[in-house]
Amino acid sequence: MSKKQIASPEEVLDSFKNQFSNKITKGRIDRYPIGPSKHEMIQIWMTVDPSIFRDVVKHLMTFDKHAHFAVSSGYDIEDRIEIINHFSIYPGKKAREISINFIVPLPKSDPTMDSICDLIPGALISEQEKQEMLGIKVKNIPKNMRVFISDDFPEDMYPWRKDEMNADKMGRNLHENDKIPKPKMGADK
Repeated sequence: MSKKQIASPEEVLDSFKNQFSNKITKGRIDRYPIGPSKHEMIQIWMTVDPSIFRDVVKHLMTFDKHAHFAVSSGYDIEDRIEIINHFSIYPGKKAREISINFIVPLPKSDPTMDSICDLIPGALISEQEKQEMLGIKVKNIPKNMRVFISDDFPEDMYPWRKDEMNADKMGRNLHENDKIPKPKMGADK
């Protein structure tokens, strides 16, 4: 395939399956008509083993060196945390843009994945958010700091978790919770 040629969704998905064989599962292509002209919106979904996630992102960039990272989303599902990284390739190519979504299941026993910030600098804020809200660990994240919740928020509780690490119980009766530091009041005048 030449550099100027745009791969079809089927070619993209087949390339990932061939390159990473059994480390990519549940690959599928969804197509939806959108807008008044009913152009086709194309989404590719793949479940990716965490051990190859960085390599998968590198492979994506062989189709479009300016692959666009939109955001990552994350979900607490039974015994795992699923991180979905949403990309697109061929943006601006009328009716040719392809949305590519990599689902990375992380076992709750070790919810760890590699950072992609050296490949996609814009991924930093999404990686920080998933660490704070879901309790995953991102190896080699360039700025390992809290952005969304305060530093005094308990380190073993995560707002988006559904299990015992969920922070909901704290919010229901804040007046009774001794884990959250009370605000310091200014000196009386």
